[in-house]
Amino acid sequence: MAKNKPKEFKDYLTLDFSAEAVLKNLPFILFLGFIGMMYIMNAHYSEKKLWQIQKYENEIEELKWEYASIKAELMYQTKQSEVAKAVESIGIKNSTSTPKRIIVKKGIEIKGTEK
Repeated sequence: MAKNKPKEFKDYLTLDFSAEAVLKNLPFILFLGFIGMMYIMNAHYSEKKLWQIQKYENEIEELKWEYASIKAELMYQTKQSEVAKAVESIGIKNSTSTPKRIIVKKGIEIKGTEK
Protein backbone atom coordinates (compact mmCIF):
# COMPACT_ATOMS: atom_id res chain seq x y z
CA MET A 1 0.00 0.00 0.00
CA ALA A 2 1.46 3.29 -1.10
CA LYS A 3 1.45 6.16 1.28
CA ASN A 4 0.11 9.44 -0.01
CA LYS A 5 2.85 11.94 0.23
CA PRO A 6 1.82 15.35 1.62
CA LYS A 7 1.04 17.97 -0.99
CA GLU A 8 3.43 20.77 -1.40
CA PHE A 9 2.52 24.40 -2.06
CA LYS A 10 3.32 24.14 -5.77
CA ASP A 11 0.82 21.25 -6.06
CA TYR A 12 -2.00 23.63 -5.09
CA LEU A 13 -0.96 26.15 -7.72
CA THR A 14 -1.07 23.71 -10.66
CA LEU A 15 -4.43 23.34 -12.33
CA ASP A 16 -5.69 19.92 -13.34
CA PHE A 17 -8.29 20.05 -16.11
CA SER A 18 -8.70 16.35 -16.64
CA ALA A 19 -12.20 14.99 -17.28
CA GLU A 20 -12.14 13.14 -14.02
CA ALA A 21 -11.34 16.28 -12.01
CA VAL A 22 -14.01 18.30 -13.82
CA LEU A 23 -16.70 15.63 -13.29
CA LYS A 24 -15.66 15.26 -9.68
CA ASN A 25 -16.11 19.00 -9.10
CA LEU A 26 -19.14 19.47 -11.38
CA PRO A 27 -21.64 20.15 -8.55
CA PHE A 28 -19.36 22.83 -7.14
CA ILE A 29 -18.86 24.38 -10.60
CA LEU A 30 -22.65 24.44 -11.17
CA PHE A 31 -23.13 25.98 -7.73
CA LEU A 32 -20.61 28.72 -8.56
CA GLY A 33 -22.41 29.34 -11.88
CA PHE A 34 -25.75 29.60 -10.06
CA ILE A 35 -24.31 32.02 -7.50
CA GLY A 36 -22.82 34.11 -10.34
CA MET A 37 -26.20 34.28 -12.12
CA MET A 38 -27.93 35.29 -8.89
CA TYR A 39 -25.34 38.03 -8.36
CA ILE A 40 -25.91 39.41 -11.87
CA MET A 41 -29.71 39.22 -11.48
CA ASN A 42 -29.52 41.06 -8.17
CA ALA A 43 -27.37 43.80 -9.69
CA HIS A 44 -29.83 44.31 -12.56
CA TYR A 45 -32.83 44.25 -10.20
CA SER A 46 -31.32 46.81 -7.83
CA GLU A 47 -30.32 49.08 -10.71
CA LYS A 48 -33.87 48.92 -12.08
CA LYS A 49 -35.27 49.80 -8.64
CA LEU A 50 -32.89 52.76 -8.34
CA TRP A 51 -34.12 54.10 -11.71
CA GLN A 52 -37.73 53.75 -10.52
CA ILE A 53 -36.99 55.51 -7.23
CA GLN A 54 -35.28 58.37 -9.06
CA LYS A 55 -38.24 58.66 -11.46
CA TYR A 56 -40.71 58.77 -8.56
CA GLU A 57 -38.62 61.35 -6.69
CA ASN A 58 -38.66 63.62 -9.75
CA GLU A 59 -42.41 63.14 -10.11
CA ILE A 60 -42.97 63.97 -6.44
CA GLU A 61 -40.85 67.11 -6.79
CA GLU A 62 -42.92 68.24 -9.79
CA LEU A 63 -46.17 67.55 -7.92
CA LYS A 64 -44.93 69.59 -4.93
CA TRP A 65 -44.24 72.56 -7.20
CA GLU A 66 -47.64 72.17 -8.87
CA TYR A 67 -49.34 72.00 -5.46
CA ALA A 68 -47.56 75.15 -4.27
CA SER A 69 -48.48 77.11 -7.40
CA ILE A 70 -52.14 76.00 -7.29
CA LYS A 71 -52.33 76.85 -3.59
CA ALA A 72 -50.87 80.32 -4.20
CA GLU A 73 -53.32 80.92 -7.06
CA LEU A 74 -56.24 79.79 -4.88
CA MET A 75 -55.17 82.07 -2.03
CA TYR A 76 -55.04 84.98 -4.48
CA GLN A 77 -58.45 84.20 -5.99
CA THR A 78 -60.16 83.93 -2.58
CA LYS A 79 -59.18 87.41 -1.45
CA GLN A 80 -62.23 89.56 -0.78
CA SER A 81 -61.38 91.99 -3.57
CA GLU A 82 -60.91 89.22 -6.13
CA VAL A 83 -64.18 87.55 -5.12
CA ALA A 84 -65.95 90.91 -5.48
CA LYS A 85 -64.56 91.30 -9.01
CA ALA A 86 -65.62 87.76 -9.94
CA VAL A 87 -69.25 88.11 -8.75
CA GLU A 88 -69.68 91.61 -10.16
CA SER A 89 -70.55 90.08 -13.54
CA ILE A 90 -73.65 88.37 -12.10
CA GLY A 91 -74.85 91.52 -10.34
CA ILE A 92 -73.73 90.92 -6.76
CA LYS A 93 -72.09 93.92 -5.12
CA ASN A 94 -70.47 94.64 -1.77
CA SER A 95 -72.76 96.09 0.86
CA THR A 96 -71.99 99.71 1.70
CA SER A 97 -74.14 99.83 4.84
CA THR A 98 -73.08 98.49 8.19
CA PRO A 99 -74.69 95.30 9.44
CA LYS A 100 -77.68 95.65 11.78
CA ARG A 101 -77.96 93.84 15.09
CA ILE A 102 -81.07 91.91 15.99
CA ILE A 103 -81.75 91.84 19.71
CA VAL A 104 -84.20 89.26 21.07
CA LYS A 105 -85.54 89.94 24.55
CA LYS A 106 -85.98 87.08 26.96
CA GLY A 107 -89.53 85.88 27.36
CA ILE A 108 -90.62 86.71 23.82
CA GLU A 109 -91.57 83.64 21.87
CA ILE A 110 -90.68 83.54 18.22
CA LYS A 111 -93.08 81.66 15.98
CA GLY A 112 -91.87 78.22 15.02
CA THR A 113 -89.47 77.83 17.95
CA GLU A 114 -89.93 76.27 21.34
CA LYS A 115 -88.30 77.11 24.60
